[in-house]
Amino acid sequence: MECLADVPAVLGEGPCWVARDQSILWIDINTPHVFQWSATKGAQTHLLAEKICSIVPRATGGYIGAGYHGLITLSDDFAITHVGNPEAHIPGNRFNDGKIDREGRFWAGTMDHAEGRDSGTLYRIDHDLSWTAIDTGYRVTNGPAFSVDGRIMYHTDSAIQRVYAFDLDAAGNATNRRLFLQFTPDMGYPDGMTVDAENCLWIAFWDGWCLRRFAPDGSLLAEVPVPVQKPTSVAFGGPDMDRVFITSAARDLSDVERVAQPNAGGMFAFYPGAKGIAELPFAG
Repeated sequence: MECLADVPAVLGEGPCWVARDQSILWIDINTPHVFQWSATKGAQTHLLAEKICSIVPRATGGYIGAGYHGLITLSDDFAITHVGNPEAHIPGNRFNDGKIDREGRFWAGTMDHAEGRDSGTLYRIDHDLSWTAIDTGYRVTNGPAFSVDGRIMYHTDSAIQRVYAFDLDAAGNATNRRLFLQFTPDMGYPDGMTVDAENCLWIAFWDGWCLRRFAPDGSLLAEVPVPVQKPTSVAFGGPDMDRVFITSAARDLSDVERVAQPNAGGMFAFYPGAKGIAELPFAG
């Protein structure tokens, strides 16, 4: 494992592989920056007009994402346009993680920025940029991730260390929520996640110093140490989708901990011996 981009992210999050320019893209939730790395250009930092919480590519060009004030679109040069805010009536809430499903829809969850209330909701954003509330009552939403056939959706409440599974139909209706995984404090907190080509779930563990890989039946297949305390999310990428990219955070680390983890906040990468799935861009 190597630190691919030693960027000073406070809360690095949301890695996504952008096939059209063969780069990995991620953000810092606590500062108005988007980071980008490619084999040809190395690491780049893009300054935004405001802080955002997730970003993924659009099929029509540019990106879609979510931030502190609702849903957004971004141009190829990262200029922001506000789409709408489903939670303008909930002061203190913001969006968090966001991902694309196998039908090209965008899913993103909200949360109390102070992490004190169970006021978070998971939304589905359809191709026409309309949104639908799917599930509510979350403290810290993370994920989601989708099975290879798109019929299972995983979603996390990191604060209570739970990963849920839903049945998902072609229209985007999520039903039969059930507990998929429950963790204990000594294991860290499940954060961002993705599914590989073998239908196994990879999860980054905040305060856990690791990634873990789980079979579709929930059994633990592997634990991969990470050289930072707070890995935040994980994505597959590369020309052959055989490389894992890991974002991380430096938030709340003491001076002593920062010395011991000089690359905290950076982007890490390694080859796991498994392949990922070529993710679709947002179809709207």
